[in-house]
Amino acid sequence: MDDLSAPIPQRILRPLTESAIFLVLTIDEGGEDGVREVLDGFTGTLRTVRSRIIEADLGCVAGIGARAWSRLFSGPAPKGLRTFPALSGKVHDAPSTPGDLLFHIRAHRMDMCFELAGQLMRQLRPFTTVQDEVHGFRYFDSRDVIGFVDGTENPEGREAQQFVLLDEDADPDFVGGSYVTVQKYVHDMDGWEQLAVEHQADAIGRHKWDNVEMDDETKPADSHTALTVIEDADGTQLKIVRDNMPFGSAAADEFGTYFIGYSRDLDVTEQMLRNMFLGDPEGTNHDRLLDFSTALTGTHFFVPALDFLDDIPPAPEDGADGGEGADGDDEPRADAGADPSGPSRSSDPATPASPDPAEGSLGIGALEPTAPHDLAPHATAPHDPGPAGTKETP
Repeated sequence: MDDLSAPIPQRILRPLTESAIFLVLTIDEGGEDGVREVLDGFTGTLRTVRSRIIEADLGCVAGIGARAWSRLFSGPAPKGLRTFPALSGKVHDAPSTPGDLLFHIRAHRMDMCFELAGQLMRQLRPFTTVQDEVHGFRYFDSRDVIGFVDGTENPEGREAQQFVLLDEDADPDFVGGSYVTVQKYVHDMDGWEQLAVEHQADAIGRHKWDNVEMDDETKPADSHTALTVIEDADGTQLKIVRDNMPFGSAAADEFGTYFIGYSRDLDVTEQMLRNMFLGDPEGTNHDRLLDFSTALTGTHFFVPALDFLDDIPPAPEDGADGGEGADGDDEPRADAGADPSGPSRSSDPATPASPDPAEGSLGIGALEPTAPHDLAPHATAPHDPGPAGTKETP
């Protein structure tokens, strides 16, 4: 029988819905008390909107960033919470961008997602600044806009719980919680569509139409699937749960994938990204898919259990640091891989990369119009898939 006294996780592990909205906000100076009040009533707001059309299965996962934690709460903080480490590879970069709050809203109907986003923003607008808003949609049989099925290897059921949710051994103060990483990618569709389908499959490591993964003897070493398979010292594969969604604007020629990965340990997600951007071994091949995909954002959050949101800790006292090692500022690994030379990267974890002041945010529902064209040199660079044969599973 399940332990009825155990903390109840937020609704992380659920099937992919048809629609989603991803909201990333930063908390304005002095807005902490207002945000605390909204978080305190978060589950009530969600229930109020969900009850209007039950069959839409509206859900929302709320996450809190490392820099916000000590501003909002007293007491201990999640052990692994830190800021997203900017990654600078030989060819491609993964920026670290600001984010104090994440709302991952999803439902079978976009109107329900939009209604909840509106309700939350009406409450949060006086205290926060929107850094990014993306409206995602399900594309055919869960494909991304480049035509491949996404999330095939997601764990399910109890296996998913083991890879995503914290237990007593992981962090006794935050049982039922989880970590989540988000990145917004835009695709160079012109370059991608110039590739023959078999070369697109080589970039992914999976055949396009039947979604069958290539075997190790034929999978290129720089394919996406080869570089994102992670194993521990005992050879056990470590997994995350992806709820990626396509997004875009046909009129603006914008086509993208919003990556969102839930995990029990941010080290797993970060290792996948290091392999993609820096290579495996580091300094060798990068992920071939990055020659056609540019990361515009990158942020880590912690997703506390529902019990935490329904009874949030007291506010930190003035001048208190509010926690033990939660803020990435004090975590040595928070800056791992960071390259201070990158214009859009945060060289100091205490100083987040700022959005363009003229924009005020990364752009709500819109992407930098020149971003896809920045890919052209990468997309046309000579392609070296690495050593002959396939990359063995690391």
